[in-house]
Amino acid sequence: MTPHLSHGEQLVRINDVELCIETYGNPADPAVLLIDGASASMLWWEAGMCEQIARGDRYVIRFDNRDTGRSTSYPPGRPGYTATDLARDALGILDALHVERAHIVCRSMSGDIGLIIAVDHPDRVETLTFVSTSNGADGLPPSSDTLMQGVPADPDPADPRAVVDFVVASARACSGGSPYFDPTATRALVERDVARTRDVASMLVNHYAMDTDGVSRDFAAIKAPTLVAHGDHDPLFPLPHAHALRDAIPGASLLVLEGAGHDLPEPLWDVFVPALLQHTAGGRR
Repeated sequence: MTPHLSHGEQLVRINDVELCIETYGNPADPAVLLIDGASASMLWWEAGMCEQIARGDRYVIRFDNRDTGRSTSYPPGRPGYTATDLARDALGILDALHVERAHIVCRSMSGDIGLIIAVDHPDRVETLTFVSTSNGADGLPPSSDTLMQGVPADPDPADPRAVVDFVVASARACSGGSPYFDPTATRALVERDVARTRDVASMLVNHYAMDTDGVSRDFAAIKAPTLVAHGDHDPLFPLPHAHALRDAIPGASLLVLEGAGHDLPEPLWDVFVPALLQHTAGGRR
């Protein structure tokens, strides 16, 4: 039996770009594709959680989106792609790994990517999971007024220490005062992330400059079984965003992560992972 450990990072050529991917577990098991949000490399789907999912007989795939980690980067402020291109990248990764259908898990900004895949390519989706995201409905509460208090000014990309300080402070702010925020573990993760990033300047800005091509798809058109997971301390998308997203998708269910902000802290993996395994049970490869 294939050990439920990482098979190592690899660079693959997809859609004329290089993407860094890493897999965990047995390729014969149902595939779970993890897609992260703005400026976040695959490291933010932490290895320990990937291993925990893989031990539930899942084939876990995480990867660096363009302009993060070891994947292709573009000039700062000039991303040469749209949200639809990032959705095509995700499908290209499944093709490269010979995965016909997968359980798609999207966090924050990548909720748009999951929406595109689910509506435009429903034949590739077994289930869908949205983590810490929103459907952007009118009337939802805005991000906290104090969200970025204490976060330093935009750092000099050529100064790794300043970048690390900025990202750690941003992560702390996005935790929403969660009792589970671990500054030591977060700093260690960010230091690894910055050290392996091709272009730090592009990582910091390009996803925010990206054309979303409208992402005009309707959440009500999603046919795949859908789980919405959301922290009750999320200061970026307060909890009513999760309720609105669940209500917008036929048959969707909601998992409230008590004590979590805009993140998935390790103490809550024992809540999130069993829910994900249950949600993805019974799918075909």
